[in-house]
Amino acid sequence: MLTKNRVGGRMMALAATTLGLVAATALPAAAEDQPTREQLIADCASGEGKCTFNSPEIGEAYLGESRQVSDLLYNCTTSPASQSMSWADTVGSSHSFGTSVTVGGGIEGIITASVTATYNYTWQSSHTETSAFTETVQPGEVGWISRAQLMQKISGTWQTHYDDPKWGHYYWFTDDVITGPATNGTDGKHSAVLVKSRKMTDAEKKSCSAGSTKGKVFVRSS
Repeated sequence: MLTKNRVGGRMMALAATTLGLVAATALPAAAEDQPTREQLIADCASGEGKCTFNSPEIGEAYLGESRQVSDLLYNCTTSPASQSMSWADTVGSSHSFGTSVTVGGGIEGIITASVTATYNYTWQSSHTETSAFTETVQPGEVGWISRAQLMQKISGTWQTHYDDPKWGHYYWFTDDVITGPATNGTDGKHSAVLVKSRKMTDAEKKSCSAGSTKGKVFVRSS
């Protein structure tokens, strides 16, 4: 168990710690003896460390960056061309230090349990969506479908407990922000699907003037 003295030691260590890592002890660990955040999260995922994600706070939902999710549709004809374009998009979650949250892994379950217990809110570490749009592309242009996923940030503190001291301590703490997909309708917002187009480049125009693409509408994988 974490004693009162060790809790006080945690606060002492907080002032001197690096990389946001805190050891629950009366004396702060030397920087070279500290684990990285990635090492702590890996131990949480494997079960070597008994971990909880404490005091989660959910941020307001926001629209993520738009990205291409379909193939490219080239119109090498002299008339507008319409074609049904299928698309698929999968958006996952990541830690503040850049590591992805693995679907079905131990970390996903810890975060889900913490958020559900605190907010009665169903957190999803990954979201996949597929559909099809009929896209109209003007002559000499290239069209595609882009999608922007509704996202959300969850901040909290990882507490890692070891049965035997590791890096010299039983407990380690580190702050983290999890960024992941939010359910449509969260905070009254929704993901967006956009039909986009642009003028062909000179090289693309040349490919439209010769060979098998001359005078045709064709699709090229992104």
